[in-house]
Amino acid sequence: MTKDVLASMKNNMEKTVESLRKEYQKVRTGRASTSLLDDIKVMYYDTPTPINQVAAVAVPEARVITIQPWEPKLISLIEKAILNANIGLTPMNDGKLIRLPLPPLTEERRKEIVKQLKKMAEEGKVAIRNIRRDAIDSMKKLEKDKKISEDDLKRAEKEVQDITNGFVAKIDDVLAAKEKEVLEV
Repeated sequence: MTKDVLASMKNNMEKTVESLRKEYQKVRTGRASTSLLDDIKVMYYDTPTPINQVAAVAVPEARVITIQPWEPKLISLIEKAILNANIGLTPMNDGKLIRLPLPPLTEERRKEIVKQLKKMAEEGKVAIRNIRRDAIDSMKKLEKDKKISEDDLKRAEKEVQDITNGFVAKIDDVLAAKEKEVLEV
């Protein structure tokens, strides 16, 4: 019985850590990354479509993203979508290709980004703790329904806490790696 609860808890905690990693990919660092454009949609035949589905997106240099639309008429639509997304980048085009130069981050901006990263990590830790609470509640219900003994409950609670500590440490590791990437000049 407790194994099912623990397996479900681990699965949910893995998803939480993975979600944080995905969110961190969208945070702008000093390097160009195509994931900065993942959430930006272009109106393509009256349908909101991700940029990478209407154009070839590449990173030819460390601080430049290039977008080559498959249809020339999309250039202005893509530029408008990027400007409306308010990601702090100004598109430049030569009629065939859109270039997104990433300006170097100032020290102040880097510190703001690190603050944002820490806030996101704390939200992840809160989610992990909520999952832990739900797992312990499930265990207590099993004990109350006489499906497990009180000793089993105590052992399971300790195991839940150990697993939780491991996932909180994972979040700290993910944060430390991203923080290092942001502060790198």
